[in-house]
Amino acid sequence: MTITPIEPRLSVAGQPNEAEIADLSTKGFALLINNRPEGEEPDQLGSAAEAAAAEAAGLAYLHLPVTGPGITHEDIARFREAVESAPGPVLAHCRSGTRSLTLWALSEVLAGRLRRDDLLAYGRERGFDLSGAVRWLDTHGDTPAGT
Repeated sequence: MTITPIEPRLSVAGQPNEAEIADLSTKGFALLINNRPEGEEPDQLGSAAEAAAAEAAGLAYLHLPVTGPGITHEDIARFREAVESAPGPVLAHCRSGTRSLTLWALSEVLAGRLRRDDLLAYGRERGFDLSGAVRWLDTHGDTPAGT
């Protein structure tokens, strides 16, 4: 698993195994967010196994499964709230890290801290393709729901 720092409080990664989860608290992480739906791939750990490994490592755990086209404003808000309220650094993961970064980047755009026009460069600088985030904004707009 490669961990990519995004912001001081957030890093993203692909699917960790149980040994890697066990090591996260020694790396300073306080919360593990799993953005993968159950059964996405046959070899993924699954939420129950991840939750147990996180608890054994002294980490908080949140399962917030999303798919790129199915991301909602609520998903984005829950992700941001989890990162901001965590008692320390957060590692969010999906299959590659892209969906986890997409949730964060969209929250930054919706909060006015990142310009829509900067999304692709923001992703490239971190080694990710955020074209899905741009497509999401094309469909859903760049203002928070209800405004």
